[in-house]
Amino acid sequence: MYRRKVRPKKSLGQHFLKDLSVAERIADILPTDNGLPALEIGPGAGVLTQFLLRSHPDLKVVELDRESATFLHANFPALRDRIVEADFLKLDLHGLFPEKFMVIGNYPYNISSQIFFKVLEYKDMIPICGGMVQKEVAERLASKPGKKAYGIISVLLQAWYDIEYLFTVGPEVFDPPPKVQSAVIRLTRNSRTALGCDENRFRTVVKTAFNQRRKTLRNSLKLLLEDRTDLAAQPIFDRRPEQLSVEEFVGLTEMIF
Repeated sequence: MYRRKVRPKKSLGQHFLKDLSVAERIADILPTDNGLPALEIGPGAGVLTQFLLRSHPDLKVVELDRESATFLHANFPALRDRIVEADFLKLDLHGLFPEKFMVIGNYPYNISSQIFFKVLEYKDMIPICGGMVQKEVAERLASKPGKKAYGIISVLLQAWYDIEYLFTVGPEVFDPPPKVQSAVIRLTRNSRTALGCDENRFRTVVKTAFNQRRKTLRNSLKLLLEDRTDLAAQPIFDRRPEQLSVEEFVGLTEMIF
């Protein structure tokens, strides 16, 4: 439908989707019956945008690349004044949406994890977030305890979101083709309203534990335990961080602090 006149830039981690059927499948992961507006991150040449506009006519987009933004202005008059030329990671999202909204995109692979941590900051405003990321990142996000991919981002995001690994995408559908497989995921806000412990302390425990993930918690959390030998003797400290569920990390945080 649209001729692409935007050059993908390696410095921005751009790999433009060129397969329309894949773009349509990604657009379809957002529900259309909840009345929420949608925000697309990094629309590039608008291949995904064209399908999102069909079901979400109030779509807003955030684009850092000036060349892409110019192309969008010229080819997507339906967006009118809803093209935000900015770095998503630096945006105050309260200024874009007064209430809840959904997030979607073919995310730049070099900042995809940062994007999800940004979404986490606005978890009470973003009930649904989905899109395409590097397959390895998708596996980490959706991984369950006991799996090799389970780590910091798995625990911190799964504390607040149910995460679905939807489907895998090969490199041939991109221009230029990445050297890795990709995957489409969806995050749906769970029913949790409170963590049950201090969030900052929870993050500290999770990050400290996984920084030495091969060690038992007794060793990886040594600095947090200090000289509390009675606490360190508890059976949970015989385990490794990838063996603990979100709820167990919450309990561990309460136990330590």
